[in-house]
Amino acid sequence: MDPHRLAELRSIELHRAVAARLRRDPDVLARARARVRAWLSEDSVHRHYARAWADALELPLDELCALLVADDEHARAMRQCTPFAGAVDPRTRWRIWRDTRAAHGDDA
Repeated sequence: MDPHRLAELRSIELHRAVAARLRRDPDVLARARARVRAWLSEDSVHRHYARAWADALELPLDELCALLVADDEHARAMRQCTPFAGAVDPRTRWRIWRDTRAAHGDDA
């Protein structure tokens, strides 16, 4: 499998885990919003993506979760700069990496 595509699939699965956390723990959303506010005030992330995330984080939860796992150009671009870094614990992150590689090919 193409290594770039494998990375995209991993990102989708990581964000699927984020979506599950969002449903259980509203603090995950609060931390993401705080991170995006910091991006905007510090100008540390391209304004286009910071603004897009600010808007996305105000969506109803079901719509936000759908965006997180969508496999389209817009969602892929958004996931390149995610405000959810750290929302998935290391053990889960490594399991996702391992499982995604096993499911989609070891040649990457």
